Amino acid sequence: MSLPLKPPIEPMLAKLVREMPDDAELLYEPKWDGFRAIVFRDGDDVYIQSREKRPLVRYFPELVEAIREHFPERVVVDGEIVIATDDGLDFSALQLRLHPAKSRVEKLSKEIPTSFVAFDLLAEGDEDLTGVPFEERRRRLEAAFASASSPIHVTPITEDVEVARDWFARFEGAGLDGVMAKKRSQIYEPKKRAMQKIKHRRTVDCVAAGFRWHKNGPGTLIGSLLLGLYDAEGNLQHVGITSSFKMDYREKLVTELEPLREGALDAHPWASWAGAEEHQRKPGMGSRWSVGKDLSWEPLRVERVIEVAYDGLQGRRFRHAASFVRWRPDREPASCTYAQLEITPPFELQKIFRASGS
Repeated sequence: MSLPLKPPIEPMLAKLVREMPDDAELLYEPKWDGFRAIVFRDGDDVYIQSREKRPLVRYFPELVEAIREHFPERVVVDGEIVIATDDGLDFSALQLRLHPAKSRVEKLSKEIPTSFVAFDLLAEGDEDLTGVPFEERRRRLEAAFASASSPIHVTPITEDVEVARDWFARFEGAGLDGVMAKKRSQIYEPKKRAMQKIKHRRTVDCVAAGFRWHKNGPGTLIGSLLLGLYDAEGNLQHVGITSSFKMDYREKLVTELEPLREGALDAHPWASWAGAEEHQRKPGMGSRWSVGKDLSWEPLRVERVIEVAYDGLQGRRFRHAASFVRWRPDREPASCTYAQLEITPPFELQKIFRASGS
């Protein structure tokens, strides 16, 4: 490739803020919940890299063809790979796309095709735009993709903080993750947390139904706790994990949880899952984060309740790992149901895509 930026490059990052910032210097975008990706296109040559600078081309052959059809001839674009359904973004389906078998990738590319949402233009032709203010990069992004169509889209943007607050409330139902705030004058600074992200954050009481050992201390350090919620039929569903513990507390947890390990599997609602790793909702399920990791788990008697903070749901599970808040000795496990959760009605992704001008 003869582009002014060579792959891979470090993406610019964002810092988490709790309140929507209100500043005339800011521009706001929806925060997409997919795979961050930087796309390099030089004629027929296409390279897609992940946030971790890993190549992604082999997993998304349908996107490569769409990029050749809809992208300008020579560009570098920062954006997000997503899977859009009638019910919103499907992050679980997106995880399935990272499969080692080429035949499986080809099959999934037809069954659950992806889309690409562009939100920054880093280079165009022979020009490196990373030193250009974001407001100008955005103007050039819109011009460069004025004729693009599905599955290539440009993210919506607004300078109105009230519109951003409305997006924050409504777009969650489409599976979006929150709102991004970017300074008009911001140059593109790789690896620097120069943007702001505002994410949904709520708390819920869950059953602590199992755990995994920490990779650096099997038998001596707790890595994560497996969380459960009861559905309307009284079945305990695995909803995610929490692993946000300080190292000294990981050691303390080993002793604290030891009494709950005795006879835990005898009447455990997940007893049939012990050792199983292939089912999507089982504690041993794989994901893009778990390649090469030990996913074996240890059951705990279903007796303790833990409060965790979560940012949203994907189907019946937390979209991301939940954060530990506190133990709840005052709560009974049976009270840990889905009824606690605040569910946002779906918002049609087509409206978001139309707002982008695509």
